[in-house]
Amino acid sequence: MTPYPSRIVCLTEETTETLYILGEGERVVGVSAYTVRPPEARSKPRVSAFIRAHYDRIEALNPDLILGFSDLQAEIASDLIKRGHPVMVFNQRSVAEILQMIRVVGALVGCPARADALADRLEMDLDFYRTAAAALPRRPRVYFEEWDDPMISGIRWVEELIEIAGGEPIFPELRNAGLAKQRIVDPAEVARRAPDIIVASWCGKPVKKDAITGRAGWRDIPAVRNGHVYEVKSSIILQPGPAALTDGIRALQQIILRVARSAVRRHPGHPPSYSPRSTP
Repeated sequence: MTPYPSRIVCLTEETTETLYILGEGERVVGVSAYTVRPPEARSKPRVSAFIRAHYDRIEALNPDLILGFSDLQAEIASDLIKRGHPVMVFNQRSVAEILQMIRVVGALVGCPARADALADRLEMDLDFYRTAAAALPRRPRVYFEEWDDPMISGIRWVEELIEIAGGEPIFPELRNAGLAKQRIVDPAEVARRAPDIIVASWCGKPVKKDAITGRAGWRDIPAVRNGHVYEVKSSIILQPGPAALTDGIRALQQIILRVARSAVRRHPGHPPSYSPRSTP
């Protein structure tokens, strides 16, 4: 028996991506059907959706560790435990917790030093975005929409990344609400808070910008009036792992810088964009 798990099933993408970045991708024997990162992981057997799992496929892989995410996978985790499988479920909701997840995954497979180095590098890169944000002449107000019907505002790590990238979330009081139903917002309240930017990422389905700009009472929202309604793919921002801390925040920063610059074109000397020195 090997001292660390060598046949790992990942029920969501972020642990799969983390293991591959750490150079431990060969340990992954089964993945979520929604896995897109890294591309080579897509060839692994697909054993689950987000809230459903094929137990027969998982058991056929003879896993010695199963990794899941959030309360939404609690029933799957319980069923797998009852079937005798070792299961660990992460529940990271903040940037700090994402970094902790990376370190724990590394420790589980016997490479804590590499995991610490990865987390440290990601933290360093986030500091570059903070530096760029500190140089902005103003911080645009941002409404992030995680779902359209009902309208759900951004989960905590997304709101934190918006702040790091230089934006000001319009629903700061909802950032600590872990459940989506606790972050349902009223369209009229979004309009009242007048975001300069609207970023939509509808958790696995394409964003229809016309549906957003055509909402009743939204014509005079600055973001709509000035054409600052954007989509960020859910695969890079709603996945609480390396993707959000690299491609996700990069996409947010590009949007925020574009809007901040458009508002201050009359003022020369605006600072240039910063780019992280290193990415995983």
